[in-house]
Amino acid sequence: MPKIYKPGKVALVLSGRFAGRKVIVIRQSDEGTKERPYPHAIVAGIERYPRKVTKGMGKKRIEKRSKVKPFIKSINYNHLLPTRYAIELDGLKGSVAPETFKEPTHREEAKKAIKKQFEEKYLAGKNKWFFTPLRF
Repeated sequence: MPKIYKPGKVALVLSGRFAGRKVIVIRQSDEGTKERPYPHAIVAGIERYPRKVTKGMGKKRIEKRSKVKPFIKSINYNHLLPTRYAIELDGLKGSVAPETFKEPTHREEAKKAIKKQFEEKYLAGKNKWFFTPLRF
């Protein structure tokens, strides 16, 4: 079976707390691990999308509305839907590892690094589709 969930692939979460959210696959595990004996992927996604910005808004307001709230999670392949999109992961690979989930402080540091990356990409205007919520 071909590998669908390669690092950098954008997918949609189908069930759970983050259902309908877009995520980027950071690391995949097709055979599973000892703790998780099923195929899964470590993903980083957007919990709260940036809000709409218009021309008449001031700098401070634009800055506040351009914030992104990320999440990191290990998700079973059955609960992911791959898309045709892929995003380059420059700094995301090193920030999240399987050991990140064991300690809350590591998790918070990883989230901060991901938040910085996401906001840079959003403000650069790249991958506009990824930063808009699903309409359904």
